[in-house]
Amino acid sequence: MEDTTMRNDISQKKNLIGLAVSFFVGLVIGLVVLGWWLWPVHWINAAPQHLRQDYKQDYLVMAIEAYAQTHDAAAAQRRFEALGPDAEPLLATLKKYPPKGITPQEIKAFESAVKTQSTAKPSATSAAGKKPIPTKPPVSGHKKGSSMQVILLLCGVGVLVLVAVAIGFYLLKHKTPKEPATAAQRAEALRSAAKPTDFSEEGLEDPIAQIMTTYVHGDDLYDDSHSIDAPNGDFLGECGVSIADTVGFGEPKKATALEVWLFDKNDVQTVTKVLMTEKAFNDPATQQRLAAKGDPIMAEPDGRFVMETEHLRMVVRVNDMAYGEDESGNQYFERVTLELSVWPKENEQTA
Repeated sequence: MEDTTMRNDISQKKNLIGLAVSFFVGLVIGLVVLGWWLWPVHWINAAPQHLRQDYKQDYLVMAIEAYAQTHDAAAAQRRFEALGPDAEPLLATLKKYPPKGITPQEIKAFESAVKTQSTAKPSATSAAGKKPIPTKPPVSGHKKGSSMQVILLLCGVGVLVLVAVAIGFYLLKHKTPKEPATAAQRAEALRSAAKPTDFSEEGLEDPIAQIMTTYVHGDDLYDDSHSIDAPNGDFLGECGVSIADTVGFGEPKKATALEVWLFDKNDVQTVTKVLMTEKAFNDPATQQRLAAKGDPIMAEPDGRFVMETEHLRMVVRVNDMAYGEDESGNQYFERVTLELSVWPKENEQTA
């Protein structure tokens, strides 16, 4: 399980590294090589309407100053229209907040001249039916149709394609298929992550057996048993956990009770208790049906109960648990990790 998880982590890291490298290479080629070096865009002969907003305002101020000196209404009209749709709002702003260098009277005179010229301007279509020639849009500075640029463009595209293909092959070759974890694998992961109880903090000696066992939903054959041996290796008994009861139909089974048992080789009987979900524990019919298997115990996080035989004492702790619930409201164990700690009874310890 640890090896599979490690391989998956390494594969994910490689995928992230590959994506980061491909992004960086594409950024360098697209932005630096193509955008800044081979074909940087330079605009020339741009109209005033394509200027930045503050430059448009400076242009209008200069137009007003020029009209105050020359009183050329036609030139003022051309300069005003060159600002495009922003001309009127800019003029209104200057009227409201006159900048230094021009007076409100100069702004008002400029506005009157512009309006007079607009009224006197001939219609868009002349009497002869000819349409005015539209103003040409700004032209980018790079030349089109250059064979050298086409060759460089093809080379750049080719490099990008080769880099993408190489990265794709690398990721495909090193990709580890991530298979869904089975119930046994999930149980092993939970069991490995469980922290055992330090009984020395409670003033007790270390148990002769301290076992972690985990049930997860989907493990229909769950039946975990372990041998209990003395420090000198003598066999003392066994303990274990298995599914005691389920609810509903179909697979995987939905366990609502687990049977916990303790066997002492020197005792004539096996002690059992039934660990139940809250819903099963509060159902009298379920309790009565399972009473023959052992005393009922409701599962609670970090809950404990004690089981004793003639020569053994076992403390069972719910290390971790979670419920599952389907659309019908049936409550069952999604997962349960139990800690089984066993001492020889002659030590007369309580836990």
